[in-house]
Amino acid sequence: MSTLYTATATATGEGRAGRAVSDDGQLDLALAIPAALGGPGGGTNPEQLFAAGWAACFHSALRTVARAEKTTLADSSVIADISLLPDGNGGYKLQAALHVEIGGMDQAVAEQLVERAHQVCPYSNATRGNIDVVIDTTVG
Repeated sequence: MSTLYTATATATGEGRAGRAVSDDGQLDLALAIPAALGGPGGGTNPEQLFAAGWAACFHSALRTVARAEKTTLADSSVIADISLLPDGNGGYKLQAALHVEIGGMDQAVAEQLVERAHQVCPYSNATRGNIDVVIDTTVG
């Protein structure tokens, strides 16, 4: 199987506090421990980056599936909540909730599209069986 694309980024500094930069310079972010974890805040963190990436990827998968099924998505969005939890062994684990909002569509059709998107999305495929994921679909 041939690689379609490789993204490369480098993190420097103190881990959760430092900087993340992509090799093409399009991403250049200050990293900071969130205030909710006792840090100073003022920068992004790995959980926010993961949430943004998964939300964007899932939304793209949703739109791809809709196009393939000749279904028009007039208004849609994906909100990803990524939670950091203790794993009980002195480490940490992630938990995810994806909230998919689709306008002007039957609930059953929307849920079918979301389920297909969950099978297509690379983030969903990478995390399947590794972290707890809850997905809900709202139509408006």
